[in-house]
Amino acid sequence: MKEEDIRPKKIFDTFLGLIQEDVSEIFNGCETQEMPCPACNSGASPVVYEKDGFGVSECEECLTLYVNPRPKFKYFKKFYSDSKSSKFWATTFYKETEVSRREQIWKPKAQQINVLLKNYNIQNVYDIGGGYGVFAEELEALDYASVTVIEPSMHLAKICRDKGFKVLESFLEDLRTDDFESAQTKCFVSFELFEHLYDPKAFLDNLYCLMGSGDIFIFSTLSGLGVDIQTLGKHSKSISPPQHLNFLNPSSIKFLLKRIGFTIEGVTTPGKLDLDIMKNNSKYINDSFWRKFLKVASEEQFDMMQKSISDSGFSSHMLVVCKKL
Repeated sequence: MKEEDIRPKKIFDTFLGLIQEDVSEIFNGCETQEMPCPACNSGASPVVYEKDGFGVSECEECLTLYVNPRPKFKYFKKFYSDSKSSKFWATTFYKETEVSRREQIWKPKAQQINVLLKNYNIQNVYDIGGGYGVFAEELEALDYASVTVIEPSMHLAKICRDKGFKVLESFLEDLRTDDFESAQTKCFVSFELFEHLYDPKAFLDNLYCLMGSGDIFIFSTLSGLGVDIQTLGKHSKSISPPQHLNFLNPSSIKFLLKRIGFTIEGVTTPGKLDLDIMKNNSKYINDSFWRKFLKVASEEQFDMMQKSISDSGFSSHMLVVCKKL
């Protein structure tokens, strides 16, 4: 897989440009507040760099990266409900990349999750922020699990219903336990959502209350200790406030989940794009080793290094499996 396969440069740069316009229109002069670390709750850490007018702090205790100080929540509600970039992502970006993302991301993801579901003997899946229902389609096509989509967008919820899925048209935080089949063991899934959350702990607290004993939560998010994010720093396109706010890492996500009461089943970093992202942005890399490696490495060496990065926990793509006992 290459970055261009799932995020064509031209269309992705257009999306990032629209975020800049949204920042000017929505966040310019907004009220902000100092934030503690979203993982370990230690006091506000110093800003290590600024990106597009937002400060990015690194927790001195657990090394979590996070936007701080942070605009108040009311500005993010407007950003996600009525902004140029969110509309572009939901329409143009999705349509332009649907085929490649289905093949490169969602089919492999569905196969991976299907194996986990069989291991836990769980067939009832709730896809938090299910969007267009592509993952749900691919998972149900494997003839094991039944998927309910949790999607607050009226437009996207209708699309999922039209595809035949049961839909809970709501934010997760607004659901109650009686919205679920209490007698059935459930698996909640969430992909590329966690880094967007204004308050990750509040989200997880709400989810924990909704889950029954034995239920599983599987989610993916960005790791702030990923080699591409660490090497590119503020030049990383993953560091894109106000879209991405939290960059936990394998250690800090475990700490946060244990604070809430979850049992950790596994934390891996199965990413495939770290080095390709770095190569595409090599002009921003000052580290001598990486500049030379990206220039001279053979395809075999490139692939071996990427595998080593993923296997050792230093890819920026993180997959987490946890359980409520």
